[in-house]
Amino acid sequence: MRRPIIAGNWKMNKLPSETRGFVESLVKLLSDAHDRDILLMPPFVSLSLVVDACQGSNIKVGAQNIYFEKEGAWTGEVSADMLKNIGAEYSIIGHSERRQYFKETDEMINKKLKRAVSVGLTPIFCLGEREVERKKGIERDVVYQQLTRGLLGVELEKIVIAYEPVWAIGTGKTATPQDAEEMHLFIRESLQKIYNKELAESVRIQYGGSVKPDNIDSLMAQPDIDGALVGGASLNIDSFVRIVRFK
Repeated sequence: MRRPIIAGNWKMNKLPSETRGFVESLVKLLSDAHDRDILLMPPFVSLSLVVDACQGSNIKVGAQNIYFEKEGAWTGEVSADMLKNIGAEYSIIGHSERRQYFKETDEMINKKLKRAVSVGLTPIFCLGEREVERKKGIERDVVYQQLTRGLLGVELEKIVIAYEPVWAIGTGKTATPQDAEEMHLFIRESLQKIYNKELAESVRIQYGGSVKPDNIDSLMAQPDIDGALVGGASLNIDSFVRIVRFK
């Protein structure tokens, strides 16, 4: 039985001054939710604050990105070692916004995955197709390429995968539970070919793409959907609590 994992990706939202009260409220409201992993992924400037507010609670903290070098003259970047040092346990890697706006390649994402794993951070490895690719009927080819190139030499048991159809991120559109399950199953079957059945069955695969309180239950009812990578809905206490408490 794979343990559910719900992660709130705040993206570039919430000032540090807004953050502590928000997180302290979440800690209280979700204190009894012990049968699932709950993650908060705030901007870099709020990470230490959120780690401190979550101390001793059932909520874990992660970053939204890392750089693949350990240290050096990389102005503006943040290393996996730095994040691990302040108490972060996870990091999103390969989010579609990083691929699209910052031109991250599969090869760069592969380096980031390896770096995160090497210091004990658990990567949430994101992949997914654009709308034009789905319309062309090549969505599986795109996802398989991202999967094989991104995971080259990576220990599967040390990561989480997030399938995020790019056309559903921040658009209000959501893949139907059946469409999402179909791709999750394809990813799991692909992992059997790349690794083996045991590892493929054990890895957790989240769905990300306009996850909301009114669709979380139907998404989580699918056999191969193990959690959610939540964007905008994670910025509201009531909606995020409802998503964490999916039925």
